[in-house]
Amino acid sequence: MQFRHLAALLLSLCFCLTSTAQERSAQKLTVFAATSLTDVFEALREQFLAENPDADILLNFSSSSTLAAQLIQGAPADVFASANERQMELVVESGIIDADDARVFAHNQLVLITPSGNPAAVDSVRDLAGEGVLLVLAAQGTPIRAYTDAMFASHSSEIGADFVENVYHNLVSEESNVRQVTARVALGEADAGIVYQSDVIGDVGGQLRAIEIEPAHNQLASYPIALLSESANLSLAAGFVDFVLSDEARPILAAFGFCAPAILAEDPPLEMTPEPTLEAAEEYAEPETACPSQPPPSG
Repeated sequence: MQFRHLAALLLSLCFCLTSTAQERSAQKLTVFAATSLTDVFEALREQFLAENPDADILLNFSSSSTLAAQLIQGAPADVFASANERQMELVVESGIIDADDARVFAHNQLVLITPSGNPAAVDSVRDLAGEGVLLVLAAQGTPIRAYTDAMFASHSSEIGADFVENVYHNLVSEESNVRQVTARVALGEADAGIVYQSDVIGDVGGQLRAIEIEPAHNQLASYPIALLSESANLSLAAGFVDFVLSDEARPILAAFGFCAPAILAEDPPLEMTPEPTLEAAEEYAEPETACPSQPPPSG
């Protein structure tokens, strides 16, 4: 009889341990995010985990077009954050994200960069059409290339029809993502490149020289985020998305060169995460970054 009681007790204990392990494993979250979000999403994850210590978040960074293709082909993930709305639309059209769940959480804008020594004497976008300038851009199909092409087209209407042709004549390399563009220029392997303003915030060592692009021609990059309908942990995925959309995340986004979208003021109230810690508030007490008001390109 005692043996039966002991066996029952051990079986009950094993069941409890298994249930606890299953609960803990259910707290895992996989987030697919655009390469340009690498630094800021690392910071956002750190803050979210401070408030949700049982969570385990895996961040997977690549170009938005690559991530969208992977998701459409069935790659497992819980959250998708894109660097433009078109790639999000493609995933929505595939049926794995509900259109009502996709919301813009941040904006970015373009900036012209050169090596700190500026060997080609590039001082504006107009100079990119000059003879002998070595230009590096992100590859066709990436969001930043769509924004860049639209920015060049905007300049051509003012400078002349041959401007864009001359600029592309100087194109010596097309990189798979914006971080590689930044790296090539920082290493002095190109005279100039077009990246996001967020990419030059952490210019360690002063390897880059950033040149503002005229607001009349700059492009507003919109970053939408959404949970996947078939997420293995919908509750945690929704909590992370709500956190990224919350007022708590705004100073963190601003500290990394992103600006808050006005659209958030028109959206319905979000379920807010707990109040940020004093340390986090002090660390990210930065003014919000201003972005121009131009609409993003449709392509």
